This record gives sequence, structure tokens and C-alpha cells, in this order.
Amino acid sequence: MDSNRPSSGELPTEGETRGVVDTLPRVETPRLYKVLLLNDDFTPMDFVIVVLKRFFSKNEQDAQRIMLDVHHQGTGVAGVFTLETAEMKVMQVNHFARQNQHPLKSTLEPD
Repeated sequence: MDSNRPSSGELPTEGETRGVVDTLPRVETPRLYKVLLLNDDFTPMDFVIVVLKRFFSKNEQDAQRIMLDVHHQGTGVAGVFTLETAEMKVMQVNHFARQNQHPLKSTLEPD
């Protein structure tokens, strides 16, 4: 019997596990996307802070910093997520803004 392979029904010993681990498929890291908030001339700064806290779990200090990025630079990164999560966040933010009669928009782009 090959000493590097466990016999049928037996678990590999410590020295035998190397061959088992080498055969596992490689898992690719998913591509990440930035969710951006876009500046406009009408959405109150306080509403942007509410959005950042509610949908992106930001604390007050981080929410204020991102809100100021949006205000001064035109965009701010609310978070970085996998594609499915980023798409969901964009839809949630845009829907919430419309519900509250604000023109705030969010979008996503590759990180």
C-alpha cells in the first residue's frame, strides 16, 4: 500500500494530509465594487449622514467625513462590496432617497 495515501475508511495522518490539501480547487477572490454617493444641490447633508449610517453602518464621525467628501469632491465612497451586495446597496439608497423626496443618487464602479 502507498504510504502517502490513507487506506479505505481511514482518515489521513498528519504526514498524509499534504497530498489531500494539494488537490483542493483554488477559490478565486471575487471582484469588489465601490458604492459611490453623488453630490447634488438639493439633498440635505443630514440626510446623507442618515443614509450612510442606515445602509452602510457608518458611525457619526465616518458618516460626516464621507458626506463632506460628497459635498466638496462631488462623490464619496460609502463602502466596497461584492457586485451583488453593491447593486443591492445602490438600489436601497436610490429608493430611500426617492421615498424621502431627495434627488440623492448612488452608483457603483469597480474598486
